[in-house]
Amino acid sequence: MAPLRPWSLRIDALSSPGRGRLLLTSMHAASTSPDTLIIENKYQFKPDLPFSPGGEVSGTVKSIGAGVSGLSEGDRVVASPGWGGFAEVVIVPVECVIRVPEGVPLVVASACGIAYGTTHYALRDRAHIQPGETLLVLGASGGTGLSAVEIGKLMGAKVIAAESSDDKLALCRAHGADETINYSREDLREQIRALTNGRGVDIVYDPVGGPYSEIALRGMAWKGRFLVIGFAAGEIPKLPLNLALLKGCSIAGVFHGGFQRNEPHAYKVQMEELFDLFAQGKLKPTITARYPLERAADALRDVADRRVTGKVVLVTERGRSMAHKS
Repeated sequence: MAPLRPWSLRIDALSSPGRGRLLLTSMHAASTSPDTLIIENKYQFKPDLPFSPGGEVSGTVKSIGAGVSGLSEGDRVVASPGWGGFAEVVIVPVECVIRVPEGVPLVVASACGIAYGTTHYALRDRAHIQPGETLLVLGASGGTGLSAVEIGKLMGAKVIAAESSDDKLALCRAHGADETINYSREDLREQIRALTNGRGVDIVYDPVGGPYSEIALRGMAWKGRFLVIGFAAGEIPKLPLNLALLKGCSIAGVFHGGFQRNEPHAYKVQMEELFDLFAQGKLKPTITARYPLERAADALRDVADRRVTGKVVLVTERGRSMAHKS
């Protein structure tokens, strides 16, 4: 991966960020799997070159463009612009901005929008999860996987976390997983059967793709729901649809960015509900590493090489100075 040079804009050169847009002073930006896919030209969206990655950023409102209401200069916000977040200042459309409530640190806000927003939307709106159901989470120690463990427990599910090492599974247990499967040395299908008394799991949460997707689909209960979250393993599985027929189960795509664009009002309501849970301390992302912005390439490489548990966050100079003052 080539070295990344973070870019910035001269704030004093901008009279206005443009209609329907905000200029944010960035403090933190999460490094995520979509960022690595975008720079490898493997994502469903392909920005014009040159561009800065960074789909999730938190900071304060510096200036407001025409047509924007409900926000003021100085407001603490988080934005999910898709890319451009690895910068000292960022221009974003107002539709992707959520005010961060008091009690939620901006570094936490930067690490929860995509992962926890995706999971909240997946389990509540796509799976319609019910208390007492069984949820299997693949890749459960990553930022998205841990969010599924936490939110699944909060919604009353029995959570089975599947990962490739005992250390990763220990982290999942610390976040509430009821049972664990080490699929590097255990038979995933047999363990699903054993942990559910042969019934299978009600919901599969799959942010990984690759060879375990079909095994998990075969381990589903009658009328189960298989949630397609992403393909961190790099391989898009080709699932045999006769399994969906035989099990009476559904395969549901979960695209939080599409939800944001197609249902903007519902997206805002959902994210506000989610941030209330953070403010109440019911959810808390695990930030395992913080890098200065100039080390963005290192953060991206760690995510791409799947060396990350929890979330990795970049901190701008402004974010560092605010941390020193607090």
